[in-house]
Amino acid sequence: MAFFRRIFSGSSSSILQSQFSSIRFNSTLTSPKLFVSGLSRYTSDENLKKAFEQFGKLVEAKVITDRATGRSKGFGFVSYETVEEAEKAREGMNAKFLDGWVIFVDPARPSMPRPPPPPPPQDPMNFGITTNKTVGWTGQ
Repeated sequence: MAFFRRIFSGSSSSILQSQFSSIRFNSTLTSPKLFVSGLSRYTSDENLKKAFEQFGKLVEAKVITDRATGRSKGFGFVSYETVEEAEKAREGMNAKFLDGWVIFVDPARPSMPRPPPPPPPQDPMNFGITTNKTVGWTGQ
């Protein structure tokens, strides 16, 4: 319990820096796009942009939201003009507080193309006409 009190007390940034940031610095940046995880539900694109614009010229700051509810999914992406700016942002913002939550900044992986959905099974006796399979059911 004392560990959590230390994390959420006023002097927590050095504790968080030492315990969390070294875990996630094992890969090098090859792209100026960063993946930001651990975001609060209430973090907006504007808040993300304000937090990261101090490290260089931002191209984009986007919080990923759920289509149905419009709420944040807890992660987002930040893109810079150069890899050097992205590296500075990664070092400066990893394991820091944003909107009350500890965020982690990692290199973004390229998105993999999704395979097309499989076609529906074709019945050789069905020529495009579908029938109701619940014939005879009365619901009682």
